[in-house]
Amino acid sequence: MENTGRVRLFNEEISEVGLRANLDVIDEVRDLAQISNEAMKRRLERSYKTKVVPRKFQEQDLVLRKAQLIQMDSKLAPKWTGPYRVKQVLREGAYKLETLEGKEIPRTWNAANLRFYFS
Repeated sequence: MENTGRVRLFNEEISEVGLRANLDVIDEVRDLAQISNEAMKRRLERSYKTKVVPRKFQEQDLVLRKAQLIQMDSKLAPKWTGPYRVKQVLREGAYKLETLEGKEIPRTWNAANLRFYFS
């Protein structure tokens, strides 16, 4: 084994004192890390909430639905289809739709895939 400077200058007593000092302050270090983590989460949440566009629809509102890939046969095809009428509000952000003639559209739709239709 090579006799490096680190090996030659190692003192077990000094190392032991340093380890004990680190163990004494570990709780404070953990608390500071937790506080920093919570602050970062709150900053991220605040940033996200400023960019989100809340959409809430009521029954009988007219909406457009985002076109699915199978409905878009070319890149110039419309990105939104409709208008549709909101038939039922299931819970926050989930809606059942129907055509203007009253035919129900299968499955539920999330508010992220809908937008208001203004005629």
